Amino acid sequence: MYRVSSFVPRFAKALLGGAGLATLWVNLAPASYYDMIEGRLLDLDLPRWLAPLPFSLTPMNIVADGLMALFLFFLGKELWEALTLEHGPLKGRQAILPAGLILGGLLGAAGVWIVTGQLVETAAEAGFATGWPVPLGTDAVLAFLVGRAAFGPGHPALHLLLLIAIATDILALLIAGLAAPEVSIRLAWLLLPLVAALTSWALFGRAPAPDAPETRRRAGLRLAPYVVAGLLSWIGVAASGLPPALGLLPVIPAIAHADRSFGLFAEAEELLHDPLNRLAQALCWPLIGVLFLFGLTRGGIDLMAFAPTTITTLAALWLGRPAGMLILGLGLAAALGLRLPQGIGLRDVLRIALILAMGFTIPVLSLETALPGGAMQEAARLGLALSLLAGPIALLVGPSPAPRTKA
Repeated sequence: MYRVSSFVPRFAKALLGGAGLATLWVNLAPASYYDMIEGRLLDLDLPRWLAPLPFSLTPMNIVADGLMALFLFFLGKELWEALTLEHGPLKGRQAILPAGLILGGLLGAAGVWIVTGQLVETAAEAGFATGWPVPLGTDAVLAFLVGRAAFGPGHPALHLLLLIAIATDILALLIAGLAAPEVSIRLAWLLLPLVAALTSWALFGRAPAPDAPETRRRAGLRLAPYVVAGLLSWIGVAASGLPPALGLLPVIPAIAHADRSFGLFAEAEELLHDPLNRLAQALCWPLIGVLFLFGLTRGGIDLMAFAPTTITTLAALWLGRPAGMLILGLGLAAALGLRLPQGIGLRDVLRIALILAMGFTIPVLSLETALPGGAMQEAARLGLALSLLAGPIALLVGPSPAPRTKA
């Protein structure tokens, strides 16, 4: 197994640091906290063809809709390489087990949310299945932090855990955007990221011919065209009504990249000089600040917000996701006669399911569009924070006998 970049645990610590500070602030001086994150920095009166509703810039939406797009780009790059590059872990039959675990986790979390919401009245303003997209996401960086402690560095189960967490987070945010009741998807705007991606690929992303001039080869290594394409892509996704945090993902396939995958968040990729890896490495230090700011603006937990929605959130994450992963993922593997990946046992899969019962970053991003009213959102946010206790529980599962390599 390749060493995982040292930046990943730094991301997790920055996120927890920001959320911890926000939690202290919101419980000691809630008025000033909400004034800070919701304060209008600029009111924008945009044309209706660009934004159908009035729009204001606040610290909260600058971080969630703008800066978090950089984090989703970082995750999306890893998922794209896993799907397409040589030695990628999502190619061929080896993709079946992760796909089953991912799909099972999504279905289980949504199903238990809906059932629990019917059994427990969450709020007067809640209708049938209100908020079901909230528990779909997990937290890739916190999952890595717990997974490294649970499996040890270099264990193959750690890489399977990261793969499932990344794919789950991206799918969950996309589903949440499509399912938001007040959002109308304006498909015409999605032509902008499509054109931006195709143009940058045609002009810069394709591998040059062996007899291509040196100027053509150097042009393929420039980063500026991809930055411009990313900005246009973000505008198109945001204007379409989808979550703006997904705005940079369409350009990832268009960026010139290496020929093979070195593993998820592999430290070895820091030595590569293709544009995709250079962009990802340029983001490492800024993303520490981005995740701290996200924790600060979206991670404040009101400790007095416990309500039925808190119970629904915990049930979906602690019961629905692990059950769905184990039933569908392992059931599909058994039905098709698939073996678990080398070095991974059933106990490791159970640990992965328990670790992914945590949900924070992506579920928090989904709160505003998935749930009505501040009370329900704060109760769900408390449930998401409590779900992180699944991490220590996963550490109690017995050690895996699979060999470890230094990482």
